[in-house]
Amino acid sequence: MDKGHAGTLNAIGTGGEVATVTREGTAGASGSAGAGGMGGSNGGSPSTMGGMGGGSAGVGGTMRTAGGAAGSTEGSRPPSSGGTSVQGLFTPTGRMTIARWLPTATLLPSGKVLIAGGLGYGNFALASAELYDPVAGTFTATGSMTVGRQYHTATLLPSGKVLIVGGSGDHKVSLARAELYDPAAGTFAATGSMTVARQQHTATLLPGGKVLVVGGYSDSGGDLSSAELYDPAAGTFTPAGSTAVARSDHTATLLNNGDVLITGGDIWGSAELYISGIGIFAAIDGMTTARNQHTATLLGSGKVLIVGGGNDSMTELYDPAAQTFTSSASMAAARELHTATLLPSGKVLIAGGADGNGDALPSVERFDPSAGTFTAGGSMTEVRESHTATLLGNGKVLIAGGDDGCGNYLADAGLYDPEMSGN
Repeated sequence: MDKGHAGTLNAIGTGGEVATVTREGTAGASGSAGAGGMGGSNGGSPSTMGGMGGGSAGVGGTMRTAGGAAGSTEGSRPPSSGGTSVQGLFTPTGRMTIARWLPTATLLPSGKVLIAGGLGYGNFALASAELYDPVAGTFTATGSMTVGRQYHTATLLPSGKVLIVGGSGDHKVSLARAELYDPAAGTFAATGSMTVARQQHTATLLPGGKVLVVGGYSDSGGDLSSAELYDPAAGTFTPAGSTAVARSDHTATLLNNGDVLITGGDIWGSAELYISGIGIFAAIDGMTTARNQHTATLLGSGKVLIVGGGNDSMTELYDPAAQTFTSSASMAAARELHTATLLPSGKVLIAGGADGNGDALPSVERFDPSAGTFTAGGSMTEVRESHTATLLGNGKVLIAGGDDGCGNYLADAGLYDPEMSGN
């Protein structure tokens, strides 16, 4: 087992006390990014999304609408890139049953993808959900959630059920309620509620099977520093301490040693670790620049690729052994509200998002960790941001929903094949 450099961390316990923790960075079992609001943080569940996710990463940033009432779901067709061949090809697939902005997407054990919630026509939070079948290439309705949600998270549990947490309902009211989707029954059922209503948070599946919920935004208190743990066996949430900095629209990435890397979502570019073995948060040196609405993807090497967020094309890498961030290659375009998906080849697909002017992008780039460079990866079938991206069992990536940057929510979906070449 490889050992990294020893590090000293300022740790915050469950009671808010500050302690000093000295530990060695050790390589452990592999893990994946926690769910985000956007695409469920594509390495595991996003969001994040997820962000927004891997995890996909939550999507958010400052509270924003889609720019007014929703219109046509067709969006703007991207221009052809000419005759230059690029690796990777997008093709249309079935349309969702309804246009959605800020839904979650979760790969189920069956190979189907659960698309849940988001914002629909009239700016109403959606309770409806649907399933994408990669074999048939179609979307079909499944049971509805107990309440409409956007800015929520969706996390696949070891049982095969999907935990839906928080978000905001109509009128942007933050939710404490949570529920479980049962793929066998095709239904949602309420589970325990969080201790704090929150949206634009992260939710990460820990090695022990519990789910760590961190930060977010609350109507009554603004950005949150509180965290809590969901226990699937008991169906309950319990407080899990506090982060050093209140944050929303941050990322949470499960590292190979079982710790969780929390980045951004504040004005300083700060970062910290949740040390799952002892259940505390510990501040570490921050990123090279402040970011929110960015993505964080666990690479095969165990390092984490940090991409975008605001008017920034620069990227950086987090090294868990040294507990440091270093600048990496620049993308061709600044972007936020994009998705980042780890491909079977070990490369990372960066798709869409909004540029520094707030315009939705059709462009795609691929990061090669071995070369440390980005290359063009073609164009999506639509310009889109705040969409989802889910790696399917066949190695293709499902891109669904979002909007075209002009307030038009999208029902269209596309498939990215990393092994095909196109213009």
